[in-house]
Formats: sequence, C-alpha cells, structure tokens
Amino acid sequence: MNTASIVQKLWNYCNVLRDDGMSYGDYVEQLTYLLFLKMADERTKAPYNQQSPVPAGYDWPSLVKKDGDELFDHYRHTLEELGKQKGLLGLIFNKSQNKFQDPAKLRRLIVDLIDKETWVSMSADVKGDAYEGLLEKNAQDTKSGAGQYFTPRPLIQAIVDAMAPRPGETISDPACGTGGFLLAAHDYVVKHYPNMTSAEKKKLRGESFKGWELVQATARLCAMNMLLHGIGSQEFEPIAVGDSLAADPGERFEVILTNPPFGKKSSTTIVGEEGKVSKERDTVERDDFWATTSNKQLNFVQHVKTLLAQNGRAALVLPDNVLFEGGAGETIRRKLLHDCDVHTLLRLPTGLFYAQGVKANVLFFDKKPAAETPWTRKLWIYDLRTNMHFTLKTDPLKREDLDEFVQSYHPENRHDRKPTWSEQNPDGRWRAYSYDELIARDKASLDIFWLRDESLSDSDNLPAPEVIAAEIVEDLEAALEQFREIATDLSASESGEKS
Repeated sequence: MNTASIVQKLWNYCNVLRDDGMSYGDYVEQLTYLLFLKMADERTKAPYNQQSPVPAGYDWPSLVKKDGDELFDHYRHTLEELGKQKGLLGLIFNKSQNKFQDPAKLRRLIVDLIDKETWVSMSADVKGDAYEGLLEKNAQDTKSGAGQYFTPRPLIQAIVDAMAPRPGETISDPACGTGGFLLAAHDYVVKHYPNMTSAEKKKLRGESFKGWELVQATARLCAMNMLLHGIGSQEFEPIAVGDSLAADPGERFEVILTNPPFGKKSSTTIVGEEGKVSKERDTVERDDFWATTSNKQLNFVQHVKTLLAQNGRAALVLPDNVLFEGGAGETIRRKLLHDCDVHTLLRLPTGLFYAQGVKANVLFFDKKPAAETPWTRKLWIYDLRTNMHFTLKTDPLKREDLDEFVQSYHPENRHDRKPTWSEQNPDGRWRAYSYDELIARDKASLDIFWLRDESLSDSDNLPAPEVIAAEIVEDLEAALEQFREIATDLSASESGEKS
C-alpha cells in the first residue's frame, strides 16, 4: 500500500473522530500508542522472533480480544501501566491518556485500520512518510498550535543537502520538535552512502542521533516518528525530554541542525499568595555562555556553540532579531564571528512557517579552536527574501526554490564559491562580506540586504493581492510580538521596583 492511501485511510478516520470532539493532535497521539503496540507484536513473530518490550497482558493481542466497555477499561490500564516503564516504552507512553469517547470507535481503529496492515514489513519510507503526512496535517491546524514544532520539509531538505552529513558523524537537534531535521539527516546519509558497512549502519541506527524536546507530547511524536524510520530501540532512546538550555549536557556533536522555538523571551508564570499573577524572566546563566540574556534564540546560539565538537558544523533557523539586536546580541555576534567560522547566512522569505509573524534566517557556522585572530574571514549571504513571495496554502515553498542556494553554498567544497552578485549584475542573490566589513557595521549587525525591492519602485511587479494581504498580516504579527515583549519588560521592571 502506498503512502498517500495510508495517510488518506488514517485521515478519513480522524474526521470521524473529530465529530466526537477529538483534536488532530489527540488523534495522532492515540494512533502513536496503538501503532507502537502493533509493531512490537509483529516483531515477536517470524522472521524477527524478537522479545517484546511490552509486558504480557498489556500487549496488542490483549487489546484485539476485547470489545465494548471491557476494551475501554483495558486500554486505559494499558496506557497507565506502560507509562511507568523505562526506556523507549516509557518515553512513548509517559502521561498517556485515553482520548476516545466511544469504545466502538476505538475498536474500529484497532481492528479495521491498524490490525489489517503489517507495519513492520512495510518500508520505512512508506511508514515514515505516512506519519510525517499526519504530523504536517496536524501542524496546518492552526487551533492546535502544533505548527510551532513543524519546520517546512523543503527547507529542512535544503539545509541538510548543504550540510551533507556523513556516516559515523554524530548529529543533534537541541530543539527537535517532531524530528524533521534528524530524520532528513538520516535519509541523506542512507541515500548518499549506499555501501555502508554493517558497523556503520548499526551506528547510524543506534548511536548517531540525539534530540532534546521540552514538551512531552511532542517528544512522544518525535520518538515514534524516528522509530517508524528505523531509528531507536528499547535500549537506545534518541530523544531526551527537558529544557536543553538548562545546562551543558557534556555531550559533543559533529553536526547540529535546529530550528529553536520562536517567541523571544523565556519567562515563568508565578501565582502569588493572593492569586496575583506575575511573570518572572528566565535569564539563563551559564559559565559556557558569552552573555547572560533572557532572549531564547540568543541563548540557543550560545548553547549550540557549546554542543559542537571541535571543527563541528551547525545550521540554525533564527529570527531577524538575532541578527541586529543590541546589548547581549551584539556581544554574542562579535564573539561568534571571532571564535567560530560564521560562513553562510540564508535570508528566508515570509509565508513559510505555520507560526505567523516570523521573519527568519538560517545561520551556518563551524566551531574552531581558540585563536588570536578571528576565524570568520567571509560571510556569504543568500537573499531568498527580497521580491520572493510564498504562502502556506496557495504557493508553498518547494525544494527546487532552494536549488540555487544549495548550488551556491557548494557543499563539495565551500571554499570554492562564486558570487552571483556583481556591479554588472546587481540582482544577484549571493554575495560575500569580509570580517572587517561586518565588524564595522553598527552593533556588528548581520541584517544585510542589497537587492532593490521591486514592489516599491514598480507597481506592475506587485504580487497577487492575497500574497500582499498575507505579508501585511506577517508584518503586523511580528510588530505585535515586539510590542508584547516591550509591555512585558515594562511591567516586569515596574513590579521589580515596587517590590
């Protein structure tokens, strides 16, 4: 059975459950529990003959045998029991709850949809792509807020193509969401190195990947997503649940790919004695950081620098404020340019992300040993933003839209790059700036653009009205977010003065 028909089958059933009040996110979660149990059961049979990690009496056959209220009670007890287990089992079932309202609908999903397929023998591409399809549909549902955990797949593929991971390298995402970057890196290695040794394949499946995710429900989806692609086992958990910014984990990685959560500041809501609510800013203080700030993205830049092995390479999706913000932002940019080789910046267009109001970039840098002289020689910038217009529904970003960027990046040897911009070709999107030029800019700002915005000078070149409307919404959302930050800062400082 192909991916599209499986997604369609699973999705049609979701629409039935929506009438019962189950959200898309709840559905994908319930599906995760049941798929895991079915696959664990399939692995106990020939030709695999593996021992099941699921305790007897809480396994797939015990669910298939039951019906009605008896099935409902048993399913609830199964989720409770498996949530107490260690390892991958505990990660997937921790804090799990039955979200079905009707035993007949649960029975139908178990017997008619999941039990009829043999999932283990289905290719990892089909299983994985089917699950990815469901995650993407969930991200598109703006009410669920799941979009913040979902990076557009064409963008991920282009970043991974530029970074070109190799067999044997350790790869991490400290804000892994549902695992898009880790899986794309895995697929890249499998596709480009078809003749890996059995030791290399084993390392790729069992040791190469590590992700951190703050939200338990998202970590669960990520673990299942990776399992369906053949990564992870009861012995090896590729995902840790927790705040990756809290401390240096001590582990180091050769490749880091990440899109940290948008939303600028970290804060904790505190309810006082009389029920008065106040927000306390979470300023991350760590010895390995260059500057102390409550700006989450600036902290992720510093955290990634720590996580990288010597000569390790990183690609981070970051909002515009990281490029130009003063104070800690300037300190961090100057240190980053000096201590690391900050070699590439991709300016992204608006209209790519499910979280609105985001103007983002991808920053690529390599970690280097301590040195007197700056490691950054040239920053190459590719402007995919000016005069580029995308929308999520009518004109979404496609992988081929990033072809010129990946070719310009020149993954085979990035020291052999050629600019497309010149005095003779002022419309070229790819140009380099020297370290001295960057450092001389106000606040060492990396917010650099040179292309003429056609919509400002030529009304014939205006994009379609719906694209203009979407971009106005993006700009207003971004401005609102900044005003919220200012208001929060002001109220925090005022309450600080009163106390």
